[in-house]
Amino acid sequence: MRSEPTIKNRLNNSSLPLSKETSNGKDIKYSNAEDSVKNPLPDAGGIAVNCGNTDSQTYISIVIPVYNEEESLLHLYESLSAVLEKLGKTYEVILIDDGSKDNSYAVLVEIHNKNKNFKIIRFRRNFGQTQAMRAGFDNAKGQVVITLDADLQNDPADIPAILEKMNEGYDIVSGWRKNRRDRLFSRRMPSVIANRLISRLFNVHIHDYGCTLKAYKRDILDNVELYGEMHRYIPAVASWMGVKIAEMPVNHHARKYGKAKYGISRTVRVILDIITIKFLLTYSKKPMQIFGLIGVIATLVGLGLTLWLIIERIFFEASLANRPLFILSIFILLGGIQFITMGLLGEIMMRTYHEGTGKPTYVIKDFIKD
Repeated sequence: MRSEPTIKNRLNNSSLPLSKETSNGKDIKYSNAEDSVKNPLPDAGGIAVNCGNTDSQTYISIVIPVYNEEESLLHLYESLSAVLEKLGKTYEVILIDDGSKDNSYAVLVEIHNKNKNFKIIRFRRNFGQTQAMRAGFDNAKGQVVITLDADLQNDPADIPAILEKMNEGYDIVSGWRKNRRDRLFSRRMPSVIANRLISRLFNVHIHDYGCTLKAYKRDILDNVELYGEMHRYIPAVASWMGVKIAEMPVNHHARKYGKAKYGISRTVRVILDIITIKFLLTYSKKPMQIFGLIGVIATLVGLGLTLWLIIERIFFEASLANRPLFILSIFILLGGIQFITMGLLGEIMMRTYHEGTGKPTYVIKDFIKD
């Protein structure tokens, strides 16, 4: 069996630049191609650079987070570039190295030198998949943005069908791993439960929120902020804009190289994310309706108990010293007042946020003036 060439040999045979001109006009010289991979660019001081949000000449942007996937990357490049070249549309591929500890970055540089449409972003450390996607979205120029995993479990051959579906007028097309090739109890069962819960809570009925293979119109992503681990729930987060969402079955392959970066422990984070998203979508613009409602109910209950105990003490000479219900009623009353106060503070903060940042509370799809 013919052995795969090592990364070092492939790099030495590639056409990597042996010098790099910096912004001050000086050249950084490298003794060989391998050194240029280890330090291909001068230190940017940790400054995040946004290359612009849209480019009318770029139709497709593919965003791929990468974390310790050195064995998969060249196979991904070959299959993905073949699919994109056949499409006959302008494209770019943005690969985000999320602080990989293996030789993923060296392979990414090799890929970039083969095809300049493949662009590389490298994080200083591991920030997580959501932030990697956000960096890709911030620097994507395409009219349509497609997300993809780097582990070869998503199939690039599904991209043309997803684009055809999007051309039917959808804002988001989500992949559905109908025949998922993962372990049942640690991956598939928690996913099924989470998907049903999310669909019920947000009224966005998707079978597979966890499938990374999704396509988005550029303007949708411009109105979505990503924090924590929320990249999986972009369709739910975007639902407040009234987006049109479609779902279609896609291929799913068993992992060939490396190992999964998460397991059943992710379930707790999923639950916390669901609570956060539900609150942000439902009450972020009207916090008084949730905190005020809880506060009013607690205040009425506490006030009612307190008045009843006072009446018992005055008219029936009942002792309150040995009745913890009296203390409990006081705490409930004070808690209700605090919730109402939190609602008022939330309203003030919400107004300050929207007025200070200029972020609208609505999204316009069409505007016909003449």
